[in-house]
Amino acid sequence: MSETALPFPPDSGLVGALAPSPNHGARKAAIDMVLLHYTGMESAEAAIALLRSPAAEVSCHYVVLEDGTIVQMVPEALRAWHAGVSSWEGITDTNSRSIGIEIVNRGHGLGYPDFPEVQVTAVGALVADIIARHAIRADRVLAHSDVAPERKDDPGEKFPWEVLHHAGIGHYVHEAPIRGGRFFMIGDGGEPVAALQAMLALYGYGIEVTGLFDAQTRAVVTAFQRHFRRSKVDGVADASTIMTLRDLIQTRPGQADA
Repeated sequence: MSETALPFPPDSGLVGALAPSPNHGARKAAIDMVLLHYTGMESAEAAIALLRSPAAEVSCHYVVLEDGTIVQMVPEALRAWHAGVSSWEGITDTNSRSIGIEIVNRGHGLGYPDFPEVQVTAVGALVADIIARHAIRADRVLAHSDVAPERKDDPGEKFPWEVLHHAGIGHYVHEAPIRGGRFFMIGDGGEPVAALQAMLALYGYGIEVTGLFDAQTRAVVTAFQRHFRRSKVDGVADASTIMTLRDLIQTRPGQADA
């Protein structure tokens, strides 16, 4: 457990308020990732209260309110407790490597409203500031659902990742058009399914290459769609999903040096 939360100087000039949380610890790795979440609660006040509660044992570095106000809760130098059980590129201690940003939104269980434009603009400005200061690779600006696909849906398919991309933030390609053709779903198996799993793992998702389209594979495909093929989120690996994944792998920053 951490010490009692104390005031601290904000890491970003964009911060409009501080709400220190005691829920943090020491980092065990350098910062190389930004994770976007939604709060999934009725109000910003309820979410911030939870993130400050020692009993809850959850926190984040920043909360972005609906009006665009940015609240910092944990200094970036410390390990906030926002990702939980998670994995990306084979590394499981996501909290030590990442900065967590909670975006105030009621989430899928409470009506899932659209994200206001002013809020999205503020998220983009904050992420741009973070990645510039920490030299974070574009493809490591991720969703909570990317690193915890079997547990989490946030920030979900309504979050406009393309807005961030047009501002030079994150890795994004235009999704391939949805059309007919072969697709893979629960119960399917064989070399094509193994190839799909291998592609997802290559991009960073925590998935076993078994050759069986099982519940884990469906969860990972769904998470991929929530971020990169948002026009249809159904957990079915159709041609559009696979082609979008292919395009992401081919354009991934640093691939030529990998």
